[in-house]
Amino acid sequence: VLFRSWEVEDGILQLKKRSTSIYTDREYTNFVLDFEWKITDGGNSGVKYRVRSYGSSLLGIEYQLLDDLKFKYESDHIGSTGSIYALYEPRADKPLKPVGEFNHSRIVVQGNRLEHWLNGVQIASAIVGSREWYQRVAASKFGKRSGFAENASGTLMLQDHGHPTWFRNITIQELAPTRSRLLPGLFRR
Repeated sequence: VLFRSWEVEDGILQLKKRSTSIYTDREYTNFVLDFEWKITDGGNSGVKYRVRSYGSSLLGIEYQLLDDLKFKYESDHIGSTGSIYALYEPRADKPLKPVGEFNHSRIVVQGNRLEHWLNGVQIASAIVGSREWYQRVAASKFGKRSGFAENASGTLMLQDHGHPTWFRNITIQELAPTRSRLLPGLFRR
């Protein structure tokens, strides 16, 4: 037993009922994170990265995991599966498998560039610190969080929204530092 309701069985990490989100014990900067996941009907979860403290909240950039159909989201909604949650929508033609089947996701973080992949297809990307980034953050629920996601490193988090969620084959490959300058100040707001 990991944390109350997180369990590992046959190499699969499972959130069985509402408990708590779990975090890595160290921070990551540049990396490729691969993982397989599935959720139940009506499920909602996520994988967050570059997590840090914003006052009393721990927040980070999120790779959304969701039952898009149950939530009645179009496949390219900013809250749908594979989105850079609440900021960047995924491709409308993303190759999402049905609820209850395992999907393979990849998160690539290299300097200020973010990529979200689903079942071998890049479905979303962003440049942290670009004019578009600042505009989208300002218009989002993170708009009042000064410097949201501008940190160059942070922990990883598997999110608990109280819905059964399964993860397997989680691997991380750290990448060499980039020469590009991360934030603040890449662009003016």
